[in-house]
Amino acid sequence: MGEMTYVEDVRPEYGEDVRRITGSTDFFTQEEVAIAVELVEERLSRGTVSGYYFVFAFIEGRMVGYTSYGHIAGTQSSFDLYWIAVDNHVRGKNIGTELIKKTEEAIRKHGGTRIYVETSSKPMYVPTRAFYEKRGYVVEAILKDFYRKDDGKVIFVKVV
Repeated sequence: MGEMTYVEDVRPEYGEDVRRITGSTDFFTQEEVAIAVELVEERLSRGTVSGYYFVFAFIEGRMVGYTSYGHIAGTQSSFDLYWIAVDNHVRGKNIGTELIKKTEEAIRKHGGTRIYVETSSKPMYVPTRAFYEKRGYVVEAILKDFYRKDDGKVIFVKVV
């Protein structure tokens, strides 16, 4: 595996990379994949006023993962981590860990002090929840049946 590089600027072709990466994971529905791409498009059309920021990870010129985050309106310094996804073909190589570190650094540069992450309570998301916990995120709340019956929302927070 080559050296990983990071990009925070958004380019038009990144929408299709985001579609490919989120689609490769088997964790996201088609509707969720479309939403992930819409965030890229929103940033492209509105710039930083969109409130969406990104960290893209590349190996040898190919996007292998990304995060999307933004300031939570009405708060002093709280941010949402909207998306973190790594191409299924390169999972397990610490790309997610490095991406979340870079994202936490970027959030701190934007004045962020708290990061909120939400994920599903479904059993298939046990590794996802363990990923956040291993990186210092703690469960702040669980909203039962939030997404659908037997699929609650687990909200994590980390003070950075």
